[in-house]
Amino acid sequence: MDVYEAVDSRRAVRAFSERPVPREVLARVLAAASRAPSSGNLQPWQVYVVSGEPLAELKRQATARALAGDPGDEREYPMYPAEPAAPYADRFAAAAAQRYAALGIERQDPQRPVKIAALNTQAFGAPLVLFCYLDRAMGPGQWADAGMYLQTVMLLLRAEGLHSCPQVMWTMYRRTVNRLVGAGDRLVLLCGVAVGFEEEGAPRVRTGRAEVTETVRFVGD
Repeated sequence: MDVYEAVDSRRAVRAFSERPVPREVLARVLAAASRAPSSGNLQPWQVYVVSGEPLAELKRQATARALAGDPGDEREYPMYPAEPAAPYADRFAAAAAQRYAALGIERQDPQRPVKIAALNTQAFGAPLVLFCYLDRAMGPGQWADAGMYLQTVMLLLRAEGLHSCPQVMWTMYRRTVNRLVGAGDRLVLLCGVAVGFEEEGAPRVRTGRAEVTETVRFVGD
């Protein structure tokens, strides 16, 4: 699979099979991803790989919180702008409606928030989740580095025939995650990334993208 195919086929999969992710494959991906860009070569990411019984226990605890209507831990950073303007709000609304309709959750369902949270806390059935942390001393530049690192990981996963789903949702249950993985107070959870093989026959959602002319300006020849 060349890099263009990996980019084109990468999407947030929300239905994983129980097939385990081979340890040697994941090790190869994470070793290669260490070459991701990093300003000053700080390599600020700290990654915890959780699978097996520890992941099952994490899913149980987080799902129990979600089903109980727990609003989650206080946010350490905003997931989205407080009042996004057009076109960002329009893109968000269209993608959310498409995504959760495919999962059988109607917009008018009064239990919609709880159902969405419970699906997320199950990591959509993924057998493995990567949790990416940064030291609290790091600034916006290092958060950008972590984003480039995670994109590199997700593209390498595609090259190995695997899929992923980045989940900022885990920050809502960060205290539960922190206890299970043993992350200290100096670390802040950026997100989780569900990893696995896509479940056969699952609905495939491919959200639209803005035209390049909306997001790119060429200056000069």
